[in-house]
Amino acid sequence: MTKVRSKWHPEYAEYVVESTPGLPYGSLVQHFNIVEHNMNYRRRKVQSLLHPDEVVLSLANFPRLGCPDFTFPPTWPDPNNGASCSLFFPDAAITQGHPRSKTVTRNLRERRKEKITINVPIYVDLKTPRPFVEDLAKYGDDGSSVAAAKENHIYMDALGFGMGCSCLQMTIQACNIDEARAIYDHLTPICPIMLALTAASPIFRGYLSDVDCRWGIIAASVDCRTREERGLEPLRNDRFVIPKSRCGSVDCYLSEFGSRYNDIPMVYDKKIEQKLLESKVDKQMAQHMAHLFIRDALCLYFEKIHQDDLREMDHFENIQSTNWQSMRFKVPPINSNIGWRVEFRPCEVQLTDFENAAFGVFIVLLTRAILTFKLNMLITISKVEENMKNCQKRNAVLEQKMWFRRNLFGRDGNKADDVSQMTVSEIINGKGDEFVGLIPLVRQYLGALDMDADTACTISQYLSFISARASGAAMTTATWMRNFVTTHPEYKQDSVVSDGINYDLIIAASEITQGKRNCQELLGGIPKTKTTEDIPKAMKKTIQMTCLDLRKDE
Repeated sequence: MTKVRSKWHPEYAEYVVESTPGLPYGSLVQHFNIVEHNMNYRRRKVQSLLHPDEVVLSLANFPRLGCPDFTFPPTWPDPNNGASCSLFFPDAAITQGHPRSKTVTRNLRERRKEKITINVPIYVDLKTPRPFVEDLAKYGDDGSSVAAAKENHIYMDALGFGMGCSCLQMTIQACNIDEARAIYDHLTPICPIMLALTAASPIFRGYLSDVDCRWGIIAASVDCRTREERGLEPLRNDRFVIPKSRCGSVDCYLSEFGSRYNDIPMVYDKKIEQKLLESKVDKQMAQHMAHLFIRDALCLYFEKIHQDDLREMDHFENIQSTNWQSMRFKVPPINSNIGWRVEFRPCEVQLTDFENAAFGVFIVLLTRAILTFKLNMLITISKVEENMKNCQKRNAVLEQKMWFRRNLFGRDGNKADDVSQMTVSEIINGKGDEFVGLIPLVRQYLGALDMDADTACTISQYLSFISARASGAAMTTATWMRNFVTTHPEYKQDSVVSDGINYDLIIAASEITQGKRNCQELLGGIPKTKTTEDIPKAMKKTIQMTCLDLRKDE
């Protein structure tokens, strides 16, 4: 059997590709030492298919996405025709090889009954016009965009500005449904912390913004709610007033223990809830599933309309896959040995494989520590929501405080208010005797494991980097990009990221990605991991012998 080292899937935009390991990583601690190597292999695989003057980049957002001639070959949007009807984002930039992307784009806009509206606060520099107002008529606006655009904001009008971004996601296997629920719940308050740590999107449509993350832009880009659903008009034709876009932070915890922290009323389809309850699904899960179904399907293939739902799951996945929340609870496919999984979704993709591997490994190690020590990470959903808003602000990792639980070892559900506001560094690194810190907890968990020297070295490098990122000893990608722009000779202190600045920024980013340019301020030093292609042969032999012993016992 040929070993599959990578898998590839088309993404929303023509310039984006989704990559995953060929097979899930294993359960041994040594498997953490192959993650970065596999990422590097996948990057080299893409690079081998490109021309000599082309490079593959892991950018959360291309800084001049939507600017004139941002594609090659040059393409132009048509605000009066096509799927997006955008002033800035041409349909040619949407994936052409699969009908889903364009269909979703068109259906989302038509369901909303107006174009997408995205307004991102502009970063105000010394010479930024005040008020900052663009002349949208030069892009072909008929007047509708002028009404939608806000003063002192960067205006965007297409799904591509959100779904054209890139991210880092981790799918975690659970041993059963209860463990999956626990992982889902306890990672939910971690989402805003990790979003602040991985912030990598300070520039939109060629302007410096006053945010560091893509999350709010994605949420606005997929907001297909009608005016009635947004509460702007009385309900006549629609069923619900829906508080948020179909992309957003988690709306409820899933476990019975977590339910006491659900302090925001959730909109859900009560008929679906009742049907699930009658089928012996518990209340928390029934409400979660019924909440997903307040949204319409965005795309449906004719040949998959008539299905046996006892044998196929396409109808469910059609709804599930277009609810883009910060966490996703993944139901096992029918007739498959794949079990219950949880997807951690907020992280922005980083420039280097080292950074991406570090964050991926950290999240999985944190879940192991949570389960092993029976930790309680839960805070009320309303405070998670507040954190998700604050973590996207400029330099949030250093300047914003996040609500977090003080006593992680307390399982007393009556103390839902056992929280305080902490900096990201205090949450990650600890706060003296007041708070232990997540990295010290992970190190304590690792102390009980049998690790070879190379794996221990690699994981230590990852944890040291994340610690430095939280404390400010290592910059976020967003801060590094912002500093690069504002110190560039061509920058005029007017918030504009010109073609020349952007070109130099991309070259610098590419050199950092390839290891040709040292960037200690971004990486917290010069990483020297000992990541490998596979786990040691001696460990493989141990696994095989263990499996043989188990078979004998059976």
